[in-house]
Amino acid sequence: MEKTVVVAIGGNAITQNNQKGTLEEQFANVAMVCDSIIHLIQKGYHVVLTHGNGPQVGNLLIKNEAGKPIVPEHTLDVCGAETSGSIGYILEQSIQNRLSELGIDKKVATVITETVVDKDDPAFKRPTKPIGPFFSQEASRQLEEEHGYIMVEDSGRGYRRVVPSPKPLEIVENDVIRTLSDAGYIVICVGGGGIPVIRQADGKLKGVEAVIDKDRASALLAHQIGAEYLLLLTGVEKVSVNYGKPDEKQLDTMTLNEVEKYMAEGQFPEGSMGPKVESACSFIKNSEGDAKAIITSLDKMEQAMEKKSGTWITN
Repeated sequence: MEKTVVVAIGGNAITQNNQKGTLEEQFANVAMVCDSIIHLIQKGYHVVLTHGNGPQVGNLLIKNEAGKPIVPEHTLDVCGAETSGSIGYILEQSIQNRLSELGIDKKVATVITETVVDKDDPAFKRPTKPIGPFFSQEASRQLEEEHGYIMVEDSGRGYRRVVPSPKPLEIVENDVIRTLSDAGYIVICVGGGGIPVIRQADGKLKGVEAVIDKDRASALLAHQIGAEYLLLLTGVEKVSVNYGKPDEKQLDTMTLNEVEKYMAEGQFPEGSMGPKVESACSFIKNSEGDAKAIITSLDKMEQAMEKKSGTWITN
């Protein structure tokens, strides 16, 4: 029986740190992902592809600010929807074209996805999610003064705007995604963690100003659609303990008990590997059967699925 793998790609893989984010750059970056995804399909996996949108939604907000005197501003949830559509288009077209080149009869579908959050989530009072490009300290102070942004230093790379990042509770379109995946489609969904919405007293959905963590939403989706694997792609080949220190150690495998021990030691900070490790554990704990999560870099995706690279987290 074919197994399902949810593959989560970061927005920084689509628009890299040293790039402006032009369409040409985004198409070129995505082209490097296509063959790895297709190889997973050729090995018999159903592939559900999720992606981040931090750089892209941040750039769109800058456009909003610049265009305010001429056209109406869009709220952050609508910006999330717009970037989910544009990135979905880039991924869908790139994968479909590569499938055609290889003579593979497979269809791709993009689902604009809503993710339910709690309107009382404390994250709304404590923004932590970085979005958009990096700025110097001087430029970040100017943005704080002129626009009221909250800016923080991000991993030694510069300053970025932070926005609320509430916990995902439900993927609204999970049944649609599962149906398409079971029918053999490559599904692109949960763009940017999904469009954040709340359920009102009458049951209707309403968008809220936030950005959801893509890895946490991907873990929730993987659980809801019954996936066997969650593949979280990041900037390093393997998870490490004592990262950046002389005694740094890369990990091939971790059990849930070992993860809890490392977390208690503060090995995986919130601003770096923490959300990925937490998301991997959440998927495994909530899933039935022998679920597995893998954390690795984009270029090691195929090797990681064969247990020749990456860090495997199991029960």
